[in-house]
Formats: sequence, C-alpha cells, structure tokens
Amino acid sequence: MMSKPWTDKDVHALFERVKNWGRWGAGDEQGTLNYITPERRAKAAAAIKSGRTVSCARNFPVHPHPENPYPAQHHMVIAGDDPCIPGIKGLEVSTDYIGIAFHGMASSHIDALCHVFVDGKMYNGHPATDVKSTGARRNTIMCAKDGIVGRGVLLDLPAAKGVPFVDPDVEVTTTDLEFAEKKLRVKVEEGDIVLIRFGRDVRRDSVPTSTPEGQKLAGLHAECVDWLHGNRVAVLGGDGIHDPLPSGLRYDHWPIPIHMCALAGMGLHLMDNLDLEGLSKACAQENRWSFFLTVAPLRIEGGTGSPVNPIAVF
Repeated sequence: MMSKPWTDKDVHALFERVKNWGRWGAGDEQGTLNYITPERRAKAAAAIKSGRTVSCARNFPVHPHPENPYPAQHHMVIAGDDPCIPGIKGLEVSTDYIGIAFHGMASSHIDALCHVFVDGKMYNGHPATDVKSTGARRNTIMCAKDGIVGRGVLLDLPAAKGVPFVDPDVEVTTTDLEFAEKKLRVKVEEGDIVLIRFGRDVRRDSVPTSTPEGQKLAGLHAECVDWLHGNRVAVLGGDGIHDPLPSGLRYDHWPIPIHMCALAGMGLHLMDNLDLEGLSKACAQENRWSFFLTVAPLRIEGGTGSPVNPIAVF
C-alpha cells in the first residue's frame, strides 16, 4: 500500500530515476529492446512445447464507436462483381485498400520511442523537432524492422484475483503485479515481453462505452514504472493503454505517466489495445503463463509506431 498520494514532484523524480538515456550509447534508438539478446530468443524458442498459436490483436477497427472516432478504412479496389483487369485478358482478381490512424483506443499497435515527449525531448535526449511533418528522424519503429521476438509473460490480473475484470477506479500497483506473479507461478525476467490483462473486454460487455462509466479504463499506477525498470522488461503490452482513463486528473504535468516515463524515459516500447482474452484462455488450458512471442511491426520509415498482430506460441 502507498503511504500517501503521489504528486507531480514524485512522478518527476521517478522519470529522472528510470531514465536510460546514454545507457546503450548516445546514438541508441533501441531502448530496452537491448535486453532481448540472441541467447534469450533462443531460450524462449526452446521452451515451445505444444506448438499452439494465439493472436493477441484486435480486428482491423473499421466500425465507429466512442473509442474509435476515426475508423480505419477498408475499401475494395477490384471486387468479384467486376474482377477483370483492363488490358490483361483472362486475369480475374480482387484487391483492396486499407488506411489507418493507429494511435488511440481501437487499434492493436506498438508505440515507437518518438511517439511521446517530455519537456520537448524524446528518448535519449533527442529533441521533439526531430519528428518532422514528413516523418521522424530518430527513435522510429524501424528499430524493430527485424521483429521483436522473445519470451512473453502474461500477468492476468483478473485470473490471479478471481474477479471478472480490474475495477478502473483502482490503479494497479506493484503489489498487484507481484501478487499475480506468485498466484500464476511465473516470474518476470530480464528481457521479457510483459503483457498485462485488465479484463477490458469483459468489462466492455457489461458497461456500455457510450456512458461516462463505460469510458473508464483500468491502468497502472505510476509506481509500477520502478518495477518495470528494475525487472528490465523489454516491452510492455496490455489490453488497455497502460495509463488509467480518464487521464489528466491525477497530475498537472504528467497526464500519462506510464507512457511518458516508459517511452521518453526508459526507451520501453508499449503495445496498446491488445486482445488478451484468447491468450488468457490458452494460458489457463496450457497451465503456463509464459510463451514464445513474436511481434512484427510494419517497416514504416519515419513511423511513430505500427499496427501489430503479436503471436504467442506455446
């Protein structure tokens, strides 16, 4: 239990405490991905047993709703009602177009380290002005162009606590994360890709998103940043956005402290809006809460992130 409520001063001290600027060199753009060594990848792959695979992504979000004010676009270019390509006799095909503004509440995506700034600077002290109207010059998603592969761990908070979902009015603390480790018999190790399930989708089924209560989202208390830093977590993912919603009510200058401390301070990539319901069921059935995980961001030069479809392999 925390002895007193945190203040802006506490979060500022936290940010300074966990900063990894210069840790892997002044020109580093990988951040905590440096923790995933070839040896750790090989060890994670060697732990595959059943070969079962589970997607951790949501469907392409084309339908508008309160969490998706700018729906993704999916249009047919050539369809089966007129599949012929002019000038190519006998060739019948179907083709389509997709477009998406993936940051936000609807799309499963990964944030690059150029996505969030603190006092005009991003990870490793680079200025926000290095992100131009034509794309970012530093800390882009291209640092993960060869994929993010390693040991995944699911901290399934509802399963550990025996509840359907985490109450969004109560921020998750370090004690909660350690309780989940103990209850699920799994220990977060250096270089792990940690996924945290709050039970967002279970709650959404019972509380309409069109109501103020339905628009709340469970998340981590800022103190969890120390835990992530101390455990040398390589990537953090979750079925929410890590920071509780509504945001901006707890601190004056740190509206999203998890994003700000993780991306700009630690260089910790974040995966938002994952679908962890299938993974939760698979972990329970396989009786293991760690697995091989592969994440393949799109190769977007200058990109501030990318849609992703993480795949867990048991």
